[in-house]
Amino acid sequence: MTLPVTKEAMVALLNSGVGAIVDALATRPACIIAAGGDGTVNAVAQRTVEAGVPLGVLPSGTLNHFAGDLGLPDSLEEAAAVIARGHERTVDVGEVNGKLFLNNASLGLYASMVVQRERLQEKHGIGKWRALLQAGWSVLRHPHTFSVVLHIDGEELRRRTPFVFVGNNDYVLQGPHAGARKSLDDGCLSVYVLRPCGPWGLVALALRALFGRIADGRDLDVFHASELVVESTHGSVRVARDGEVERTDAPVRFRLRPLALRVLAPEKHPQAETV
Repeated sequence: MTLPVTKEAMVALLNSGVGAIVDALATRPACIIAAGGDGTVNAVAQRTVEAGVPLGVLPSGTLNHFAGDLGLPDSLEEAAAVIARGHERTVDVGEVNGKLFLNNASLGLYASMVVQRERLQEKHGIGKWRALLQAGWSVLRHPHTFSVVLHIDGEELRRRTPFVFVGNNDYVLQGPHAGARKSLDDGCLSVYVLRPCGPWGLVALALRALFGRIADGRDLDVFHASELVVESTHGSVRVARDGEVERTDAPVRFRLRPLALRVLAPEKHPQAETV
């Protein structure tokens, strides 16, 4: 099936608010297109999941992890051609305290880095990447740890950690494809809990990841779950959700919503499983 590319069929949303998305859905379009990075795509996907409308993605942000894991090309023209072909897939989404994430949600190091990056951008007016490098250096020099109790599908785990990472499906942890996902429809949350370590320990961990030598149980704990609850000694915690940081009440509740998102994407080929 080829999807007709018309204003009625596709509504491109770039830097639009929730009201624009609601208005677009009220016209009963064949799909909604999100043009932007992971944060923009997340905001639009939240509404298309509720409405049951297919989502098209034009990867035009700084980082486009979801688009990349879908197999979409980087070129906007080629991505638009994929949308126009109208091939639909259904993929999993995650939820944290009722809010959707397409890629991942985390507590600890990364959330602190994003907060510091935004402060540097606002205070000094510097670019995003430069601000992120400065924020990363500041946070990683003194990696703060915190105590958590994790309830993973009914089992309890107590840890002190600088970083709890929850992915929508499995992430590749090491080697040249680290940070990518082989599949978006395996029906699991992947949970990674980093063991306490200093700045040089984090550098060593990055090097072991590069050369494929990360060890479950030594460097981090790895779990798979359909539901996860993270208890904290604080009443609220910062959560980074698809790159955006917000405060949320503790305990923090994660769950998977299998095949909840309809998305226009290239066909899933068997060789993609070998990445």
